Amino acid sequence: MEERTVLVTRRGENYGGRSRLERATDRRERILTAALHLFGTRDYDDVTVADVCADARVSKRYFYEHFADRPDLVRALHREQNMWLLTGVAAAAPKSPETLDEMLRPAVHMLLAMLRANPERARVIYINAPRMETRRRGVLREDAQFLAGLMRRVSNHPIAPLRQERMLLALVAGLSEVIIDWLSRDMTEDPAVLADHLTDYCLAILNSLIALS
Repeated sequence: MEERTVLVTRRGENYGGRSRLERATDRRERILTAALHLFGTRDYDDVTVADVCADARVSKRYFYEHFADRPDLVRALHREQNMWLLTGVAAAAPKSPETLDEMLRPAVHMLLAMLRANPERARVIYINAPRMETRRRGVLREDAQFLAGLMRRVSNHPIAPLRQERMLLALVAGLSEVIIDWLSRDMTEDPAVLADHLTDYCLAILNSLIALS
């Protein structure tokens, strides 16, 4: 649970059959649900704290008990949505694949299928949250580490840590830009075709990384 929510719940009693913790958790979830819809359908600069509060049916007082400001809300929302995405992708990748292709292709297909089926989540993850440059750089590093974990399911080749870090960071940055381009065109291109293109791109970089180890 977020630190702000914990602090709020330390000072209350039951009301209406629910504890302060339950009420605070419910308000926080309503705020995040409202934020997902608003930031998933509108530009970042067009959404205010007041808009989120109105959609969530909470007062600004309660908003600020859970989030410091609008960027803090979007960071929390993005962490939640990116974790949802990576969890789905990891589940789609075989646990003991024999090749990188066998591991990557279903994972990339699942990535694009999840985004296409959830356009609001896709917009939050790839378009609105990256407007905050620090968060954008941080999530690229998180995704590079995630990809390194998937690689360990296939390859036991020792790779120089700095080389791996830089090449995987470049790989996920390239993937993100192509996905953003796809989203900006309303995901009209067949995701299966795009998934195959992105898998081939990943394989080219990862195979060269292993060859250089």
